[in-house]
Amino acid sequence: MSSAPHEIEVLIRAKYPILYIVSWEERRVAETVATVCRGLNRTLHTWSITQGMRPPVNRSTGPVKPTTLPGELEALALVHEAPESTVFLLRDFHPYMKDYRVIRLLRDLAQQLRDKRQTIILTAPTLSLPNDLEKDVTLVDFGLPEQADIEATLDKVLEAVKDNPNLDTKLEPLQRELLVKSAQGLTQDEIESVFARSLVESRKFDIDSILGEKKQIIRKSGLLEYYAPEAALKDVGGLELLKGWLDKRTKSFTDDARQFGLPAPKGVLLLGVQGCGKSLAAKAIAAQWNLPLLRLDVGRIFGSLVGQSEENIRKAIKVAESVAPCVLWADELEKGFAGVSGGVSDSGTTSRVFATFLTWMSEKTAPVFLIATANDVSALPPEMLRKGRFDEIFFVDLPDGPEREQIFSIHLGKRKRDVSKYNLKTLSKATDGFSGAEIEQVVVGALFVAFDAGRELQQKDLLTEAKNVVPLSVMMAEEIDELRSWAKLRTRPASKRDDE
Repeated sequence: MSSAPHEIEVLIRAKYPILYIVSWEERRVAETVATVCRGLNRTLHTWSITQGMRPPVNRSTGPVKPTTLPGELEALALVHEAPESTVFLLRDFHPYMKDYRVIRLLRDLAQQLRDKRQTIILTAPTLSLPNDLEKDVTLVDFGLPEQADIEATLDKVLEAVKDNPNLDTKLEPLQRELLVKSAQGLTQDEIESVFARSLVESRKFDIDSILGEKKQIIRKSGLLEYYAPEAALKDVGGLELLKGWLDKRTKSFTDDARQFGLPAPKGVLLLGVQGCGKSLAAKAIAAQWNLPLLRLDVGRIFGSLVGQSEENIRKAIKVAESVAPCVLWADELEKGFAGVSGGVSDSGTTSRVFATFLTWMSEKTAPVFLIATANDVSALPPEMLRKGRFDEIFFVDLPDGPEREQIFSIHLGKRKRDVSKYNLKTLSKATDGFSGAEIEQVVVGALFVAFDAGRELQQKDLLTEAKNVVPLSVMMAEEIDELRSWAKLRTRPASKRDDE
């Protein structure tokens, strides 16, 4: 269970005057505080601007008349007149703490409450604390429902629908574990709603419904993009060593892995030639592991206001951790942090954002698997490549002969063509030095030619289109050779070559 109830109880018993709980879960916070107050034999009063104080503090004389004071000041006046052994839960009080009168009253009350068995608990979805109150207010970390809380909610739902013959509520132990883990990062209300939605839509508990709820959270943040699972690892040509490495970590997010002593994998950095499948691999990993894929667009992080960029990167990290376990994809990372090396003057904003991101990479405990891709290794800050940032750094080279055959087979098959009608070895030889993206464009270009001619795609169409393409390996031969030389002793190959 969460440690929040225990912390709240300790702080109330220790006579801390004002507590501040930051949480979207107003109902769950109120239930927790009520439970703690019952255990300590304290009277709990709740206040909101719409409902006032409930119940009245002084039942004999009635509450202070609301005609002379605004609602927020009236609430604090009621606190001032209350007897000992009372706790006050003030909901959404943070907007009023910009008023100098409210600040002064809270500071006065803080001195008074220390001498009495009274506590004020402020709740709000965001933290808004004036500097004047920093020494008088204690922040309480009220996390989202943990695994035990989610299991209790699941058991409650199962109990409620156990007599419905139209629902399939049987869960194998592994299914139950995956269902509970996929619900982590949601609030109590969201968990109950998504379980109910899953039963209504699918007549069973469906992980896809939960991922859909997480998609809503990601879209609301405006900083991350959600990608629905489309491609699987089988749709990625070549990269056998990378696939094998990933396949061994498919079950690494389970409780069995934790009990075995394994930490959650941190992530991988994919370096290599443009168009060789790095981005496709990132999408395929999320689909293979059945995890939500979030794309971090570093360009969205940087804002025009002072401090906005730093706040945005922290918010993006918080959103990613809230929907964990998940895959976070940072595409072309070197371009996003180009200013770190000092070539761009932005008053240190890029460096501060980069430092926050690096610290999170090294110290994160949430199961967020980071996949970073980069084309230009010379533009990557050296700190990014230090051991401990990633589990492994893979180099994705141009596909060799067998890999090109596999890529042709994948793209022809995706476009509903009988692969056996084409000579893949001949096509592979004709596209020596082509990247996977260039091979795809050969197939697409040949299809356009065949469609315009009003006939089926032929081998000669593919060969003709291949002759008309100047691959990147020719235009950027020196840069690619330099990248290969750098990666030879510093990275792990993603593909097994014939000469190895």
